[in-house]
Amino acid sequence: MSARRPYIRPMARWYLRDPFFIEYMAHEGTAVFVWLFALELLAGLVCLALGEAAWNGFLAWLDWLPAQIANGLVLLMLLYHGITWFLILPRTIPPVRIGHARLPGWVLSAAGMMAMIAASAVLATGAWLLARGGL
Repeated sequence: MSARRPYIRPMARWYLRDPFFIEYMAHEGTAVFVWLFALELLAGLVCLALGEAAWNGFLAWLDWLPAQIANGLVLLMLLYHGITWFLILPRTIPPVRIGHARLPGWVLSAAGMMAMIAASAVLATGAWLLARGGL
């Protein structure tokens, strides 16, 4: 009869040794910035509902340099979050088939990123035209 093997405690920070978990944590960590941006949009909507003075205060806050730096950081994190979301997309959905052939994962990721770029371009163009009084 063999002796019972002793309990060996798991390694501390085991998740830092696996690149998959590091990538996963980076992606999930950027979700905090998505939440912060949603809060900023909600605050803007509330200020708009409260009247002109509140809305002008919100716009003044957006013109504040630390708020602009924070919004730039949030934009970078949102871009990273969107790109990584489309990179993991093929692993999270059922296989897409056209006829009998299975669509490669990179095609799904590329299509998602192109759709994100196109939607961003349309929204940015609309905002630019609206700011210039063209819409």
